[in-house]
Amino acid sequence: MKSFFKKKEKQTLEAKSKRRKVRTVGTQKKSVMMLWIVLIGSLTFAIYKNFTAIDQHTIHEREIIETQMIDTNAIESFTKKFVKDYYTWQNEKDSIEQRAEKIKDYLTEELQALNVDSIRRDIPTSSSVGNINIWSVSQENGDTYAVVYSVEQKITEDKNSKWVHSTFHILLHQDKLGNLVITQNPTLWSLPKKSDYEPKQPESNGTVDSDTVHEVTEILETFFAFYPTATDKELAYYVKNSALPPIGKDYLFSELVHPVFQSKDSQIKVWVTVKYIDETTKATQFSQYILTLEKETNWMIVE
Repeated sequence: MKSFFKKKEKQTLEAKSKRRKVRTVGTQKKSVMMLWIVLIGSLTFAIYKNFTAIDQHTIHEREIIETQMIDTNAIESFTKKFVKDYYTWQNEKDSIEQRAEKIKDYLTEELQALNVDSIRRDIPTSSSVGNINIWSVSQENGDTYAVVYSVEQKITEDKNSKWVHSTFHILLHQDKLGNLVITQNPTLWSLPKKSDYEPKQPESNGTVDSDTVHEVTEILETFFAFYPTATDKELAYYVKNSALPPIGKDYLFSELVHPVFQSKDSQIKVWVTVKYIDETTKATQFSQYILTLEKETNWMIVE
């Protein structure tokens, strides 16, 4: 019996000795470790970018062009005085010398030297100035201006006279004090010509019925018959918001010429030419209007 228990104990010890502890690293633990590494790396990178990143904003650039009003009164007056002195002379020595002295007040020294012989002492003609017209004043740069002008000259040679019309271009410099000097000699130029532009003529588009056309036509005929001599109070019956001013003229109404009617919302727009006879000059006067009428108690001109 005693040997039996010893044998049993021996077998138990042998079984325990066969069970060895083995430390293993499983695939699940590796995955968790990798996830932690990725998470820590992402967090570190985010913090780094937050401190080093440059804010980027979309910038919309808008160019603002401001219209600058230029006071050209001084330039025009200076030019007209120059033109009168430059184009006026008599075929006499004293007159020619006086002209040479006068134009020094307008020209640079270089141009003064250039113009010494522009009117020679033996010139057979005399010149006087008629109309002077300034056609344009434009800014070439900050302190230089271009002027286009025309001048009428009465040229006399012996007993014969004729009018000559010429156009020229000059450059002027204006300093900070407003003083002026001509830096380019009068150079032959051309006058602006008539444009071939023709505005599109309005047409009645059938939006106003015949009864309304007839009604508005009668209103306008009545109005324009007394309009030339109407007072503010009288105009108030037909005109709102000072759409038409009183004119106080002695005109005799004749007729409405080719009125055109178009309707929009509750208003009617009328393009009309009004034929008048000027009682003073006896000439025919055609006045053209673009009117907007609106009906309240009666038809009123609102624009």
